[in-house]
Amino acid sequence: MTTVTSPVAAAPSQALRQLSAELPDFCERLGYVRKMTEAAANKVLDLVDTGRDAAEQVRRQGSDLSEMLSRHATSPELSLERARSMLKLCAAYAATAAAFAEREKDIHAEIMQAQDFQDLSGQVINKVVRMLSQAEGPLNEMLLAQAAPSENATAEAEVLTGVQTPDKALQQDDVDDLMASLGF
Repeated sequence: MTTVTSPVAAAPSQALRQLSAELPDFCERLGYVRKMTEAAANKVLDLVDTGRDAAEQVRRQGSDLSEMLSRHATSPELSLERARSMLKLCAAYAATAAAFAEREKDIHAEIMQAQDFQDLSGQVINKVVRMLSQAEGPLNEMLLAQAAPSENATAEAEVLTGVQTPDKALQQDDVDDLMASLGF
């Protein structure tokens, strides 16, 4: 006896074979995207930590300098030498703040560069989604074609259950309980 495969069943079957053959490539591509995403996230987090530490140092220096300037500005004994010393501290802080700003500018550029993978990963994800979308229809057709006969077989099996054996038949106590629960 020969089995005849319908064209409808052949198309889903072929699509599933192709999907099965391509799954390792899909997994490899998605693994690549995961690694790129992880590397970029780690780089960005490291850069942000570096920037936060530098920002805290500049904040602390600025706060200390502001406090000292406020104290000395209200002091009646502000000498020329003390004023020059304060100006030197202000100049040093301004240089520190300018260097901090330059480093922050570089860190922001590095953060943007760390995100360059996004275009490539988007392309990979789009390709994988396209491939999976192409297999979705045939997979659904095949599942529906296989589900229909098994549902009919189940319905026929229920209709043709035949004579019950004593060990599977309902006992009189079960029937009495059911009737009592229904109010009879």
